[in-house]
Amino acid sequence: MGITDGRDINVNQKAEGKSERPLLYKLPARKDNGSRVFKAALKTEVGNQKNKTLVPTAYCLLPTASRGDVMRRRDFLAQLAGASVALGSAGSAFAYIKKKRHTAPSPPPRLERIAISSWSLHNYFRSTRANSFDLPGPLLALLDFPEMIVARYQVRHFELCATHFPSTEPAFLRELKYTLAHTLSTIVNLSVDIGECGPEGTFSDPDHEARLAALDAARRWVDVAHDLGVKSVSVGPGKVDPESLARTGESYKALAIYAQTKGVHVMMENQLGFGGEHPQEITKVLKLAGPGRLSALPDFANFTDEPTRQKGLEMLFPYAPSLCHVKGLEFDAAGAETGYDFPQAMAIARTAGFRGVYAINFDGPGDPYAGIQKTLDELLKYL
Repeated sequence: MGITDGRDINVNQKAEGKSERPLLYKLPARKDNGSRVFKAALKTEVGNQKNKTLVPTAYCLLPTASRGDVMRRRDFLAQLAGASVALGSAGSAFAYIKKKRHTAPSPPPRLERIAISSWSLHNYFRSTRANSFDLPGPLLALLDFPEMIVARYQVRHFELCATHFPSTEPAFLRELKYTLAHTLSTIVNLSVDIGECGPEGTFSDPDHEARLAALDAARRWVDVAHDLGVKSVSVGPGKVDPESLARTGESYKALAIYAQTKGVHVMMENQLGFGGEHPQEITKVLKLAGPGRLSALPDFANFTDEPTRQKGLEMLFPYAPSLCHVKGLEFDAAGAETGYDFPQAMAIARTAGFRGVYAINFDGPGDPYAGIQKTLDELLKYL
């Protein structure tokens, strides 16, 4: 019995005013070449239970039987099989077209583990430019930073400093997100380098109200990170009393608990004012904040001497799951870092099983654009 469109039409019966022809499949009108359009559909139900329809996925042409002839079942199935092959080929073509939508080449795997901090070019941002800086070059706007970095270094991950944001209004954040999408890039960390968390900041202040004000300022940057889809923030401890780390731990714990509700993780970096001379200060604060709430952000260069650097990196990397800072300082004629033992720092990271991102933070003399490239070249030797 043939498949009909619901009407009882005999094969040998003529419909009034129409040619004699069997309705073997419910299909649209005839094409000029004697074929019909066959609609292939997924078994996807759209609508309510009473009115179910199928979602069309592709179209092809099926020859129909000649006028007055009945298409035999085996002929129909053979032609249907041919149509399936055609649809398969078309599907491959559509997949190719879809794949070609983004023409930007994928970065090499090693570059996927590298980020560049906006602090590397801090003298080209108006808000952090040193008065003594006199190298040529235009000032940077944060919205231009991603595209410039991708074009110049082929690196698509960034660490952005809070002090380089001209605004945190929703309109600006939307524009920054558009820029990131346009360059196929991401922000891996926000460095909350605001005054409240700086060397003289009040994040660890004995005065409870001053500490709360600093905590509120840091929370606002957690909100910014959340709005931008950034998964971590690094926050400094302010001015710390090493003999009384309980206040520091309390502030970090409160910030980390808030950040967890936003899907953001808080990290703490070793600095020359705290953790650079006594790295165990950082591990103490990590423990005071509570298990899993706070992570370390090891900086290769922020230590007072080589023995402390080795000890500190070995101590901090087990607490650093996602990010570390690769500081660029000075390089010899062969392009090797001379400011500290770079190969040793990389070896410690590998031994600790570090699988995160290496964020380049050039902070040496001379042209910072060239300094970033030298730091990148040195880093790639060991990845």
